[in-house]
Amino acid sequence: MRRTIEVMLVGALVLDVAYWSIWFTDRDVLASEHRAAYYEFENAFPLADAWLGLACLLALVALRQQRPSAHFWLICSGAAGLYLFCMDFLYDVQHDIFTSGGGGAFEAFIVAVTLVFSLTLLRFAWTRRDALLAGYPT
Repeated sequence: MRRTIEVMLVGALVLDVAYWSIWFTDRDVLASEHRAAYYEFENAFPLADAWLGLACLLALVALRQQRPSAHFWLICSGAAGLYLFCMDFLYDVQHDIFTSGGGGAFEAFIVAVTLVFSLTLLRFAWTRRDALLAGYPT
């Protein structure tokens, strides 16, 4: 299971960098709608996503090096992802983003992946806390 978590952390880092690289170079590829309010909403996320990315990177390094801090960083990553899920999900439901065609389907995919990712990290960290804190992740 540890390898799966490591792959998920790498995947989160890659997706985070790819998403924001595309958003700031050609946002029409990702935008689910084209209202100023939507762009303002999305433009509020880079700092939070940077925090998520940093927490994922530190979780990955600590997990690979079997450091007890992996437990802390996994919880930070899972909690940050869950918070971002809640923000995105609520906005998308309130503004009918999920029903806005291909962009809405892509947004639904991102939101679902964020939820699964976050809950998986939190469950892994919680159910293996003794091993993680001892420096022996399973």
